[in-house]
Amino acid sequence: MSQRPSRREFLKQAGSIAAASTVGVPAVLLPRKEEKVGVALCGLGRYAGGQLAPGLQQTEHCELRGIVTGTPAKIPRWQQEYDIPDANVYSYDTLPDIANNDDIDVVYIVTPTGVHARDAIKAANAGKHVWCEKPMAMDAEECRAMIDAAAANGVQLTIGYRLQHEPNNRAVMRYAEEETYGAVQEVQAGAGYNGAHPNPDDWRRDAELGGGALYDMGVYPINAARYAAGMEPVAVSGRTWSERDEMYSEVPEFAEFTLEFPDGVIAKGETSFGKSTNYLDVTCADGGYRLRPFQSYSGVQGETSDGTRLRPSGQDQQARQMDHDARALKEGSDPIVPGEEGLADIRIVNAIMESSEQDGARIEL
Repeated sequence: MSQRPSRREFLKQAGSIAAASTVGVPAVLLPRKEEKVGVALCGLGRYAGGQLAPGLQQTEHCELRGIVTGTPAKIPRWQQEYDIPDANVYSYDTLPDIANNDDIDVVYIVTPTGVHARDAIKAANAGKHVWCEKPMAMDAEECRAMIDAAAANGVQLTIGYRLQHEPNNRAVMRYAEEETYGAVQEVQAGAGYNGAHPNPDDWRRDAELGGGALYDMGVYPINAARYAAGMEPVAVSGRTWSERDEMYSEVPEFAEFTLEFPDGVIAKGETSFGKSTNYLDVTCADGGYRLRPFQSYSGVQGETSDGTRLRPSGQDQQARQMDHDARALKEGSDPIVPGEEGLADIRIVNAIMESSEQDGARIEL
């Protein structure tokens, strides 16, 4: 087996640091194992309405009990569809008041990336556990502030990387750790779609809110490269650009990057708003494996070099993710994807941006 520093060691060390920072801080009372975890969705956009709310109806350990929104017009439909009482409805300004609501155990942050830190810190300071969608935040400073707020308040912070809960992506992690097909030599990953955001008010066109392909879709191939390699990168280079400047003048429409890992292992990734890509290919010393698609909401599948078929699981990915995170709360165990995992990806996102500004220069991590 290789002696390369692994992601497991990285996360274990990060978890130890986070645990140490909570010494002397009384942990928030955890839900009883026989009770469901009460979840409030913070941000009622397409992902919350189309994936998370329906997914919560399929969970075993969770229950949608509250909403947080800046659009009052959305409230009546959500209340009617999910039987949410007036007492469990909040705005972003009144979010701190959720501290007094025993129905809510978790606030799931689904607002634009640029305000994740704002809302996550409010929820943590209110004594609620925080589940936060990816990408975690705009930069490493915001990520650390979120981690520190969770630690200071004795609550758990988890990042919504659904693919780290999906069975076939988990198989890829296992292959890397066990070197099932020999040591990993190269990873190639892409995630993007051929579409447009014509509405000038769409947050994906707004740099301050975390718009652009690199933030919105880039964390998929970045995170996949890390768990497929089973290691942490030591350097990165990349470039970002736009072809439809009238629409993406503030944010990049395309991005390409190369991650350098120990022992000469390389990962090449791409993401875009102008090209459909959805693949994860891993080359190893004694074979390899691939997933195509690797990051769709359903139908993730692939194959290995020895003919093993990696078939779709059929289970709702968001329901699986939230049940895993709820069980971690109820059991008092570490989550599969802690805040440190989101921080690691944002450091890479920022390094790719820095590299692009320097004509693709190599940036050490």
